[in-house]
Amino acid sequence: MSSTATPGPRPPRGNRPPGRGSGPSGPPRPPGALGEGRAGADLIDHVVHINRVTKVVKGGKNFSFSALVIVGDGKGRVGYGAGKAKEVPTAIKKGIEMAKKTMISVTLKGKTIPHAVTGHYGAGRVFLKPASDGTGVIAGGAVRAILEAVGVQNILTKSLGTTNPHNVVKATFDALRNLHMAQAIFKARGRTSGAAAEAAAVVPAAEPVPAPEAVAETK
Repeated sequence: MSSTATPGPRPPRGNRPPGRGSGPSGPPRPPGALGEGRAGADLIDHVVHINRVTKVVKGGKNFSFSALVIVGDGKGRVGYGAGKAKEVPTAIKKGIEMAKKTMISVTLKGKTIPHAVTGHYGAGRVFLKPASDGTGVIAGGAVRAILEAVGVQNILTKSLGTTNPHNVVKATFDALRNLHMAQAIFKARGRTSGAAAEAAAVVPAAEPVPAPEAVAETK
């Protein structure tokens, strides 16, 4: 009677040969593979979302791509654009050119924002809150790409509505447009500072002095 041999442990498989972008052992990526330098030497660009669009025609299907791109200078200016083309690189290039034309200036306070603000667009709502040094950018997806392109380094965020990247981007830009410094608000209201406004509110108004009654002449 022959005994069946117990199979031993399977020998470890060798790692796959290093390919392009497979890790530290792989060959280095060429410049521009991750987006560095596509928008220019002094600009930061992030591809937020790429969507493939299929159009069914009589002869078959036509494929095209749309790319949502964020461009900023890291010093308070940022813009977004959506490019459409038959190929992904061309769509990204069109998005970058459109983003450069729509850049806005954002009011910053050091490495964070001056106050908390909520942006709205459609079903998208994005809440931004300033944070102390060392907090970092607590955000994800499209919001993080925008804040990094602006140059914010310490901030707390929360996306409260839809996850559609286009609506999230537009809601974030709505919040950034509504940022203002306190001095600019006081100047618009004709006040010098918040302390002067509080002092004016605390000091009670002087009570009016009653007029002296006329003394009736006696005969």
